[in-house]
Amino acid sequence: MIETARNEDLESIVQLLRTQLEEHDIVLTSQALERATRGLIEDHSLGRILTARLDGQLVGVAVISFLWTLEHGGPAAWLDEVYVEPSRRGQGIGKQLIEAAMQVASESGCIALDLEVDAGHEAAERLYQKMDFKRHRRVRWVRMLDR
Repeated sequence: MIETARNEDLESIVQLLRTQLEEHDIVLTSQALERATRGLIEDHSLGRILTARLDGQLVGVAVISFLWTLEHGGPAAWLDEVYVEPSRRGQGIGKQLIEAAMQVASESGCIALDLEVDAGHEAAERLYQKMDFKRHRRVRWVRMLDR
């Protein structure tokens, strides 16, 4: 069952996302991860966290953030994370999360859903291709801002 995250899901979501970030060598303090997660749970104008449950247990999550972009001519969404517990993969949960994220983005007025895939994640690339996502020609760059 896919649904929008609730406040009582915070701890379980943070645990799943911590595992996801560690798998991708992304360093983020626990406080920053919890703050960002709580922000999306509490303020749906920023984006949404979707959860997947099997037998009452949280087994997957998708995180989308809303943005405004000239590239697409207006409102878009960024599929920031999709994570399914390894023991639950191959059961269609990831696809269900992505479909739900596309629906939320569309219902929120977005005209595109962007994402990125780490090099070497061919299974994820195959899934996105089957779902009609197109590979972008650009390479993403980032610079953290002093705060």
